[in-house]
Amino acid sequence: MEIRAPVKLDKKTKNLVNRIHEGEIAIINHQDIDEIAANSLVNKKVLAIINCQQSISGRYPNLGPSILEKAKIHIYDVQQGDLFTKLNDGDMITLQDEKVILNGDVIATLEKLTLDKINNLLETAEKNIESELEKFIDNTLTYAHKEKYFILGNLEIPTIKTLLYNKQVLVVVRGQNYREDLSAIMPYIKELKPILIGVDGGGDALLEFGLIPDIIIGDMDSVSDECLTSCREIIVHAYPNGDAPGLDRIQGLNLTATVFPAPGTSEDIAMLLAYDQGADLIVAVGTHSNMIDFLEKGRKGMASTFLVRLKVGSKLIDARGVSKLYKSTLKMKYIMWLFVAALIPIIITIFISQPLVNILRLLFIRFRILLGI
Repeated sequence: MEIRAPVKLDKKTKNLVNRIHEGEIAIINHQDIDEIAANSLVNKKVLAIINCQQSISGRYPNLGPSILEKAKIHIYDVQQGDLFTKLNDGDMITLQDEKVILNGDVIATLEKLTLDKINNLLETAEKNIESELEKFIDNTLTYAHKEKYFILGNLEIPTIKTLLYNKQVLVVVRGQNYREDLSAIMPYIKELKPILIGVDGGGDALLEFGLIPDIIIGDMDSVSDECLTSCREIIVHAYPNGDAPGLDRIQGLNLTATVFPAPGTSEDIAMLLAYDQGADLIVAVGTHSNMIDFLEKGRKGMASTFLVRLKVGSKLIDARGVSKLYKSTLKMKYIMWLFVAALIPIIITIFISQPLVNILRLLFIRFRILLGI
């Protein structure tokens, strides 16, 4: 099979999906492609993916490649060659016989991930999960000791303009199934009107549903300019030493922001902020909630997430999976019963209304005349 198309390159997949277009080849540098990245690439309808890392390393059973294969998107792992130094956005390449050809020259050799190869790699990864879990626990305990002040009250929470006291707060991360879960809780959002906090790209997730975020919080690396200019308040997640690379982008847009120095993830500090400001309830969409999530995130231990959930647990509701919990289909028997129920008042009205009875009698007589009986 020969594939010829232009390329787009980025070592961060979440940045690439904001630039790539349908029918292009994605050049990525993403070890263990996760579900979120895979779904983003599927939505962009890329023609093929060339990964300069291992799409499945065997550390744990990541499901990204399976999602891509199911969507009929060709996946290749680079075996030899440095594509990031030899290619630029827009270059037209040819994929032939597991080789990358540019202007007639072979610049890289590839291995195509077929369904059988993906399944074999996932089987190997399943066998390694216990070893990975042991490392995960050790790292979590180490980081938990370092970050214990997360729940001991020693973290300085900044003052914000948005009032959260005694209000319900919806924290949205653009994680797995965020669209389905947001759709499932839209009646809740419309009725109770919670304060909307978008964690980086979670702000754009809210915009997808016609909702304007009250607060955007994060390092500002995966949220659109449109979202930043439309939201009501911006909080930049900084390193514990106060360094905030995302602040340059905010200032470049002539916007103002509050800086929040803290370890951990942006979704952690979003929950901590809501809890500290006296939120009555915190509803989370798309956040990390299981071991595969944490392994895909890639940060050792993800201890801060555990510590934060310990602290805010009494006020936290995880909406993840709501769409699956309430997913159902309208069965034909229910439609028939609805039809019968709707007919009952019509029939009763006919029998108690004399004019309608007379009309029915006339129609019956005319029917007999037409049939000659």
